[in-house]
Amino acid sequence: MRKRFPNANALVYDNYNALAVGFAPSEKTSEAIFSIAVYPKWVSLFFLQNGAKLKDPKNLLTGSGDQVRHIVLKDVALLEDANVRGLMEAALKLAKTPLDPAHKGKLIIKSISAKQRPRRP
Repeated sequence: MRKRFPNANALVYDNYNALAVGFAPSEKTSEAIFSIAVYPKWVSLFFLQNGAKLKDPKNLLTGSGDQVRHIVLKDVALLEDANVRGLMEAALKLAKTPLDPAHKGKLIIKSISAKQRPRRP
């Protein structure tokens, strides 16, 4: 994701369920377009802003909320799949704030949970 979006800020969050990295044009979490969430047994790619509006003819996206959808990444190679790349390009076009091609993205630690519970499987 950092190679694909070097102009996005990587916003890192640690909570009791997952370690998540949001990819945003600014330091605002509300502007994140994607996130990768690392759970104990899987990794998911989230389409945060307009996931529910994306055309998904291959039915790769899961979720039933008003906004967010995700794909469980069974293999990192799925990020190179033409259908997944197409969804990512569509999400970028629908983003409220676009990524600035001239911006050099930063790594920003946003939060670390004070109380760590055991990660759920």
